[in-house]
Amino acid sequence: QVQFVESGGGLVQPWGSLRLSCAASGFTLDEYHFAWFRQAPGKEREEVAYVSKTGDTSFYADSVGGRSLISRDNVKNTVTVYLQIDSLEPMDAAVYYCAAVWGTPHDWKIPEIYDYWGQGTQVTVSS
Repeated sequence: QVQFVESGGGLVQPWGSLRLSCAASGFTLDEYHFAWFRQAPGKEREEVAYVSKTGDTSFYADSVGGRSLISRDNVKNTVTVYLQIDSLEPMDAAVYYCAAVWGTPHDWKIPEIYDYWGQGTQVTVSS
């Protein structure tokens, strides 16, 4: 059974930092690439960052490039994917979702290609 457990969201002050975690289990995780997406109220779901199945390739959306880091730990039957974002701004407030896709995606930014999704974790940026 595929299971995603996301954590790390909450209230963060502007210019603060956060680190989100996504613990995934239940399938052959080392064959899956992972990404983080986010969705703010009234907006489309948008890409944030991507990490390949081996962890040696990553991509970032322009909105978080230079102030974020995605990484992953593959341990036995569990993959934990992390997303750190620094210098948070109100525009970063959203529900953040972890997603997994089998096979190297042609375009990692397209949500529809992902096979599995987490339940989301809320990030609020406010003083």
